[in-house]
Amino acid sequence: MKKLKIDFGKKTARIKPLHGINNSPVTYGEALPELTAAGIPFVRTHDTAGAYGGTYFIDIPNIFPDFNADPSDPTAYDFAFTDAYLKGLKASGCDIFYRLGVTIENQYRIKAYRIHPPADFLKWAKICEGVIRHYNEGWNNGFHYGITYWEIWNEPENPPLWSGTSEDFLRFYGTAANHLKTCFPNLKIGGYGHCGFYALTRKNQSDFYKSFITFFDDFLKYVTAPETRAPLDFFSWHHYSSGDAGEIVAHAEYVDRKLKEYGLAETENIFDEWNYFDWTLPSQRVWDYAKEMPSAAYIAKIFCHMQNSPIDKALYYDALPTRTYCGLYYFPSLRVTKVYYAFKAFNLLYRLGDQAALRGVTRKDRFQALAAGNEEQGAILLVNWSPRGQEVQLEIENGASPSSALLLDEKHDLVKVKVSKTGRIVLPPMSVQVVLCGEPGRGENTLKTVSAGRKIVQAGLDGQ
Repeated sequence: MKKLKIDFGKKTARIKPLHGINNSPVTYGEALPELTAAGIPFVRTHDTAGAYGGTYFIDIPNIFPDFNADPSDPTAYDFAFTDAYLKGLKASGCDIFYRLGVTIENQYRIKAYRIHPPADFLKWAKICEGVIRHYNEGWNNGFHYGITYWEIWNEPENPPLWSGTSEDFLRFYGTAANHLKTCFPNLKIGGYGHCGFYALTRKNQSDFYKSFITFFDDFLKYVTAPETRAPLDFFSWHHYSSGDAGEIVAHAEYVDRKLKEYGLAETENIFDEWNYFDWTLPSQRVWDYAKEMPSAAYIAKIFCHMQNSPIDKALYYDALPTRTYCGLYYFPSLRVTKVYYAFKAFNLLYRLGDQAALRGVTRKDRFQALAAGNEEQGAILLVNWSPRGQEVQLEIENGASPSSALLLDEKHDLVKVKVSKTGRIVLPPMSVQVVLCGEPGRGENTLKTVSAGRKIVQAGLDGQ
């Protein structure tokens, strides 16, 4: 039996906004009730709406199609589809994490269209200035969305996203970041969606993967050198896991150490692409499995790890239903998946605000736990990423006893189940349970149905 000691009277941290996502169904302004119900804090707009940015969404070449035009001319911009998309996200209660750049071109070897370095770095930055003024200052029949995070590019180490050299990118980032920070000193300007630090922790990595580490070092040297200094309010990076949640923490700690080494201790550590895939499965099963219960349990486990790491924010890739990497929806029904309910389970803790002290688990355990709340009301997230059941004994100090629980497993979608007031919990194999303490009934409503038939971009699969 696993024994957990929880002290709701001892606050250890704030619960972080770790259940952000990349993209969503495109509803042309209609709210997405499932995102509201799961309290999704941020939606990142990278690869939005499918290949080539769905032609009309988000990407700078889509919004400003003629690079020879004047960035100060309102008629040079085409905001129509991006306006409609972002309106739906805001109506859902989500903040926007805006990626300034282009969608991945997986078939770049046939022909690359938009992944080349801009012909004029400063002009590109001025176009981005127009985008920001449109969404934050109402310019050009725009909005006052208060979008804080503006990310310059994505994965410049990766040939399907940047055809230039690393030196080209450093100059490009420096030019764009300095211009935008001068225009908008109160906004968060950063980048650059690093491909990942796999070569740090995995053996026999190719020179290509090793080059990601060098690229990071060169970038930090560039933005901190007196002659090329550039703002970096946040550094964003990626990791796709095949079963080692501890590797994510190791990479987060590496980023934290390097930022501090270069005098960037105030720079946010943002993990803005992540997912879990079991590559040992037959190829036709990998993508379905990413929506099912073992993946949901693993993702809930990652939430626990990330909360106790240097990661400040996280955004899962991806929630566009037509994308192979989408774990939150089935396509074409738009029913939510088991993975979606893992996000909703974490939100029950997030909205309580404070992390409570918990003892009895280590990073290496397949079982994980996380607690949040106070003496009057609390929640305990229990994750059993194991093919065997797990018995748990909760020992609660300075808090109310368990009042109810919500179970996520093969048969239940965060459904209320009975819980012993003695704190003895039996977790089914591959399951997630949220134990609610005090004030019974709070946070127990679950989304039972999700409307189908929404208008969404059926752009097909773009390789991700």
